[in-house]
Formats: sequence, C-alpha cells, structure tokens
Amino acid sequence: MRQPPKNTIAKDAIKAWRISAILSVGILWLSTLSLGILSFIFDWTIWIPIVAGLISLVSTVVFVFILPKIRWRRWRYEVFEQEIYIQHGILIVSRTLVPMIRVQHVDTKQGPILKKFQLASVTISTAATTHEIPALLEEDASELRDRISSLARVDEDDV
Repeated sequence: MRQPPKNTIAKDAIKAWRISAILSVGILWLSTLSLGILSFIFDWTIWIPIVAGLISLVSTVVFVFILPKIRWRRWRYEVFEQEIYIQHGILIVSRTLVPMIRVQHVDTKQGPILKKFQLASVTISTAATTHEIPALLEEDASELRDRISSLARVDEDDV
C-alpha cells in the first residue's frame, strides 16, 4: 500500500472550521431557544425543549470542539509530477489520485472566515469532478495553484 501524503494543511484551519461550526450550531441553538419559548407559551411538555437542548449541546461539543481537530489531522496532500495525491476523512478515509493529464483548471478561493486567518483553498477541476485542498496559507495556496497549473500544462504538451 502506498504511503500517506506528507503535506498537511495550515494549523489555523482548526480555528476557521470551529468558527464555521459555531455559526451552524448557533442556528440549532436559536431553534432550541424558540422551541423552549413556544413550549412555555403554549404549555407543552417540558421534555421537548430539554431533548432539543441536549441535542444542541452534544452537537456543539462534537462539531465545534472534536471534529475540527480530527479533520485537520486527517487532511494530507502531495503533488507529484504525474499526479496529485489527496487523503481526507474521519471515519472513512478517502485517498484520491488525480492524474495531471486530467486537470482542466486550478483555482484558489477564500471566504471571509478563511480570509481572517489568511488562508485559501485550492480547487482542482477535472472533467468528472472538482477536488479541494482546504485551508492552506495564502502563499502556499498560490504556489500550489501555480505548480499544479504548470505541471498540468507540461503533461498536455506531452500528449
């Protein structure tokens, strides 16, 4: 079996993913609070908001505190002359080889949360799908984009 890729994504990815998770879980907490208020107003059973609160609490712990760190540890990538090797996943580890000859274009993208931590993601498009290497330092993302682009062009010229 092939050795796992060597390169990791930026450590600040954990912080960025936690902020994204907080925003998502915040919606769940607002729903739980609304359910509690409705339960009080309409004199529903107290168990409905209690169960919703427990679900919100467990979701917060899992998605904000546990998963981002595990996700960061599992993300690996490596760029070779003929292929790009990407490994990610928590329970199910996915190992993807993208042949350079199949690369159509490479982009970097950066949302407001990634921008706050000076991170960017690299997306690699093929005819079949798009692969993403998330949360790299801006400079690393630009260098990686340019390197993949030049390697993909060289492979096209060879064909």
